[in-house]
Amino acid sequence: MNPPAISHTRWFLVFWLFVLSAVAFLDRVNISIAGSSIAADYGLTNSQLGYVFSSFLLGYALFQTAGGWLSDKLGPRRVLTVGVVWWGIFTALTAAVPSQMRAALLFFVAIRFLLGAGEAVIYPASNQFVSWWIPTQERGIANGIIFAGVGVGAGITPPAISYVMVHYGWRSSFWMSAIIGLAAGLVWLLIARDKPEDHPSISPAELHFIQSGRTLSSSEPVPGLTTPPREVNTVKSLPWSTILQSKNVWAVTFSYFCYGYVAWIFFSWFYIYLAKVRGLNLKASAFYATLPFLAMAVCCPLGGAIADRLTLWRGNRIGRCGIGVVAMALTAVFLLLGSRVASARLASVVLAGGAGALYLSQSSFWSVTADIGAASSGSVSGFMNMGAQLGGAVTASLTPVVAARYGWTASFYVAAVLAALGALAWLAVNPDRSLAATR
Repeated sequence: MNPPAISHTRWFLVFWLFVLSAVAFLDRVNISIAGSSIAADYGLTNSQLGYVFSSFLLGYALFQTAGGWLSDKLGPRRVLTVGVVWWGIFTALTAAVPSQMRAALLFFVAIRFLLGAGEAVIYPASNQFVSWWIPTQERGIANGIIFAGVGVGAGITPPAISYVMVHYGWRSSFWMSAIIGLAAGLVWLLIARDKPEDHPSISPAELHFIQSGRTLSSSEPVPGLTTPPREVNTVKSLPWSTILQSKNVWAVTFSYFCYGYVAWIFFSWFYIYLAKVRGLNLKASAFYATLPFLAMAVCCPLGGAIADRLTLWRGNRIGRCGIGVVAMALTAVFLLLGSRVASARLASVVLAGGAGALYLSQSSFWSVTADIGAASSGSVSGFMNMGAQLGGAVTASLTPVVAARYGWTASFYVAAVLAALGALAWLAVNPDRSLAATR
């Protein structure tokens, strides 16, 4: 008798979360490419542009916990669908601010803040999906694929936005971003379900495989199979007092704050740094600005695959935390070296190595929070991601200030120090200690 056929529905949905991740970063990074044109149209200084960048990150950070809580309560299908529609609306409104408007800065700050609030749901909702759909032994590569969308979305943004700006103006680039996002969100609504038990395309064999390897369980029976799934935890949300008293949660959140500070140098300022500081022209800046994001796209799933393999071989402590320590320490080294390279093109390559090294650790953050948070993984990962976005908000505003007073090399030095601190914070994380066990 042939074994039952196993479907791969979970991987198709993981791929579409990769697409939504790419769209999210298209919507947030486009303004860093169009920033110089917007500043020229509205008479904004670099510091004022920094306020616009930071406003997105402030909204994104403040609504992480709420986004995670909504994902836990309502499920990732509905939350992400509403979120993507929200992104489209506020991306389009960015292009609708009238030229020469006196209060333009205030409008841009408000619009980007609200865009950030809407985008806050993307990764907590994705992590809630992972906790239901992906068995523990596959979470590294699944998160790696989802977060590879960061590199792909941010990587295609400089050439795509530059092309549209040159031919149609900067406003058209925001209309384009909004339309792409709305289309991707509609597809997600049609194909996704909150739990594998509810999806019409999943096979009994795949459902059994998922249930036997995840850290939470469902009461729904597996059709066609008599072997019960392994139940690790009952599906019950954790109180916030348990989450906030966890040393694991605070250690991984601090490390992710450091991570976010470093990452947003690339998302907010790298293109402008190459053009204004390193003296590259528009075409060269657009090309070299893609290198960090291509490195992210490659290293994110690579880091997830390595973490999964090491976890099976040596356990979670080495597989998850070990990757975090090594990757963030390497990031610090690349930032120190790249900031001192004289050649603009070589500096771009070395700094891109730092971005790639940073993203080797990305899946570890989200795999650990999915494991320890279980049914509350959306809330736990949302709280952690709030830390990263607060770090990003700090770098968006602080980087030009440090650069103006001490030079751009000093800005990268600050980022290198934070990367090293983020590596040390991983040493305090115990990925085998579930929050449910601490109650």
